[in-house]
Amino acid sequence: MEPEALLAAARAELAARRLREAEELYGQLLARGPGAPLRAAALNDRGLCRYLRVEFAAALQDYTAAIECQPGFEVPYYNRGLVLYRLGCFDEAMEDFRKVLELNPQFEDAALSLKQAILDKEEKQKRGY
Repeated sequence: MEPEALLAAARAELAARRLREAEELYGQLLARGPGAPLRAAALNDRGLCRYLRVEFAAALQDYTAAIECQPGFEVPYYNRGLVLYRLGCFDEAMEDFRKVLELNPQFEDAALSLKQAILDKEEKQKRGY
């Protein structure tokens, strides 16, 4: 199967919420050593599979690898920011959301997530924890 076909098959599994099957296909694609854009997309998508399975450490690794592979791809910064936010790492999450907006000022979900992270950090500080 060609890399693009593997990516399409993996995305179909992800869309159907067959996460283990999708993750397996992403792994097969990544094992082939595709070029940077395809590799970054596969890492980002596999990170989403892992995020949905509440495997946050593995998701963070995939999102970071996608960013290293293609630094101008804003989606893995956003996804990593979401995981960091859920973990209560507000400063790091805000840094990622700001990077998304630097790369794509029209990314509305990143703007909303940044505002929410700022509010939640302030609330956490007010409560003293």
